[in-house]
Amino acid sequence: MRVLLMTDWTSSPGGTEETATLLRDGLRAAGDEVRLLTSSVGDGAAAGAEYVARGSERRAAQVALQVVNPSAVARVRAARREFAPDVAVSLMFEMHLSPAVLLALGDVPAVALVLYPKPVCPTALKLLPDGSLCGSRAGAVCRREGCVTLPHWLRDIPRYRLIRRALRGAAVVLTCSPDLRDLLRADGIEAEAVDLGVPPPGADFARAPAPEPLFAYVGRLSPEKGVDLLLRAFARLRQSVPRARLRIVGDGPARAEIERHVARLGCDGAVELTGRLAPAAVEAALTDVWALVAPSLWPEPFGLVAIEATMRGVPVVASATGGFARTLEPGVSGLLFPNGDEDALLDRLASVASGAAFADHSVPGDAVARARQRFDSCDWVARMRTRIAAVAAA
Repeated sequence: MRVLLMTDWTSSPGGTEETATLLRDGLRAAGDEVRLLTSSVGDGAAAGAEYVARGSERRAAQVALQVVNPSAVARVRAARREFAPDVAVSLMFEMHLSPAVLLALGDVPAVALVLYPKPVCPTALKLLPDGSLCGSRAGAVCRREGCVTLPHWLRDIPRYRLIRRALRGAAVVLTCSPDLRDLLRADGIEAEAVDLGVPPPGADFARAPAPEPLFAYVGRLSPEKGVDLLLRAFARLRQSVPRARLRIVGDGPARAEIERHVARLGCDGAVELTGRLAPAAVEAALTDVWALVAPSLWPEPFGLVAIEATMRGVPVVASATGGFARTLEPGVSGLLFPNGDEDALLDRLASVASGAAFADHSVPGDAVARARQRFDSCDWVARMRTRIAAVAAA
């Protein structure tokens, strides 16, 4: 089977890029020919992309490129001519490749894997400007609430028409959560929710919790991830648990502000910012923590990091609205708190620090086994391969 895999590959790669790599490598291991088409904005070319379309992070250029990217269309046509794919799989196209890549496939059937709300939300976050959760369907309300400017909203009218047309034209649309499936269906896009696959721990991974409370955040440093919220709650925790420490693993546009916030809160000696680490180093960074904290303000569609932690026996403290509530076992593998609620987050951190929750600083073995079985990456690739092959053969 010849598969054309298409995804933006942003300048700050995360879960989408991890999923694309897992799927590509898994299909190749099963004997399929897979070629990757990405934009030039991130490091997709370094990841081995055979087709790279020109993209830009300049707002002026994106006004047009996010509606139709001519370079991406040309690369799809080149792939059709040179590679003759039996089927295409798209992940993320809204930011750089544009919905035109799906329309340029012609008679090549497509499987669309939607991993975040961008196809139905202009900010992609389902958050209002005041940080509260948005429960409205995208439209004029986005302009009235101040989520986007009038020029942005006007530009998005043709863009979202093309996005809907592209996704409705796909043979199959899959999403990573029931919540995201329902958002798509409300916009007239039929979709099915499926769990994603998560690679297992390395053979050498072994838990060795630190002698004093140690928490970790792992992920992109951007406002919607709630790291500022975590820092405020952590600073308050240290008033009663002065030996508590926090490790922040990741990078992103909010890093400088986070560093300033750490200093303002007087937590310099208690907070470690490691920057972005390679996957093996991230695993090592979880070895000794008492809990991973995922304080997202937005409703995370899936939340790979929480599953990665659970599969390694690391307890999780996470926001309740979004994917974490679907993938964690509350009270067993994690503790949930209302999105954005600093007092509730402090309470969960205090429970972990005091030993009231997870007294041995680990997830019970049977819960770890359930997570590893549910999110087994090999099983996921096999299921995806079956779905993709069925589309190719139809």
